[in-house]
Amino acid sequence: YKRQLIERTDYLNRLKRLKGTPDIKIITGIRRSGKSELLRAYSKYLENTYSNQNSKLYASAKHAQQPNKLQQQNNSNNQELNIISIDFNNLNYENLKNYKSLFAYVESRYIPEAYNVLMIDEVQLCPKFELAINSLHNSNKYDIYLTGSNAFLLSSDLATLFSGRFIEIPVFPFSFAEYCEYFEVKNNFNNALQKYLQHGGLAGSYVYANQDDAQAYIKNVYTTLVKRDLVDKYAISEVSLLDSICEFLMDNIANLTTANNVSSILKKNHIETTHITVGNYLKYLCNAFMFYKVKRYDIRGKKYLETNEKYYLADTALRYAILGTRNMDYGRAYENIVALELMRRGYAIYVGKLYQKEVDFVAIKASEKFYIQVSDNISDNATLERELSPLKAIKDAYTKILLANTRHDSYDIEGIRVIDIAQWLLNAN
Repeated sequence: YKRQLIERTDYLNRLKRLKGTPDIKIITGIRRSGKSELLRAYSKYLENTYSNQNSKLYASAKHAQQPNKLQQQNNSNNQELNIISIDFNNLNYENLKNYKSLFAYVESRYIPEAYNVLMIDEVQLCPKFELAINSLHNSNKYDIYLTGSNAFLLSSDLATLFSGRFIEIPVFPFSFAEYCEYFEVKNNFNNALQKYLQHGGLAGSYVYANQDDAQAYIKNVYTTLVKRDLVDKYAISEVSLLDSICEFLMDNIANLTTANNVSSILKKNHIETTHITVGNYLKYLCNAFMFYKVKRYDIRGKKYLETNEKYYLADTALRYAILGTRNMDYGRAYENIVALELMRRGYAIYVGKLYQKEVDFVAIKASEKFYIQVSDNISDNATLERELSPLKAIKDAYTKILLANTRHDSYDIEGIRVIDIAQWLLNAN
């Protein structure tokens, strides 16, 4: 076990594409998913890019016997880079935890004619930060990037907080492909996938050689998020109820769920609550990126259904750290991993309903659409037929895929693509 950094290329490329756009760029995701590291990597990329450009331009100017005033030129490629970086986890910036002080500090470091980049980590630690950010954004002088602890900087709050344009860059824990890159896995990918189910993608846990220590780290992430962040944010008094709901969802990932259903089951276990309270707590957990709610889609009627959603956990390691290995259901754990991977790849996902059959995922992005069924083991003919049946019932021409732990090359059955799940997770296309 070692601490190392790998380049999170997809996220980095997204930030590169957004460079210089007028939006406030807001990096969101569950605690410890790598938001701060991504911001640092992007800062380093900018520094390297401008350093290389300026050194080449300096050599060119020197050869031509011209004065070196390249940093004053207006051509965006030739500008001086000015990164104003603030990390509110660092005590050096303690005096900026006042929105007026924050605004004054940034303005004092502005360089006319330069490309001015503002990067703030854990921005929510400055009360009323949005007043400073909106004012700085309205000046059109800064390219702004923010991260925050997401119980306080939530997707649902962004439109309220920021009057200007913003764009959200969701960051997930390490994917299976990133896990393999980190641990330099070159073969036996199916065995690595079994480990990934329990180790998960919260890379801060990877430095612990002992699994108990790694799980203690993951439990700490859970405790901080659920018992501190959410309790503070929403002034929750029933902390044990929030815990019970969270554990219920972890135990029932990939199962159809409603607030009424959760409330009834908790009452049977002598935990008093109402479906309204449960509904609110479910919303809070999704707001903080602990869970992702996936709605149902009627494939035949081509409409979205409002009843019975599925909840997928941000990282399967949280389930094993909190619940242990009881009720090990690899099929549902795989389904959870596939849900997160589809979201990483930019798809909107839904649970497909066709008559009385259910398709695990309808994945949609622009004009692209396909159907996915996920299974652990399809070596038994009866299991294989059960998994294929919902896909066979769909009569349109969109791609249909069955993902399973086949350990073989992909093949077709009646037009349905059967793909080894580890191979699918490793290949983005």
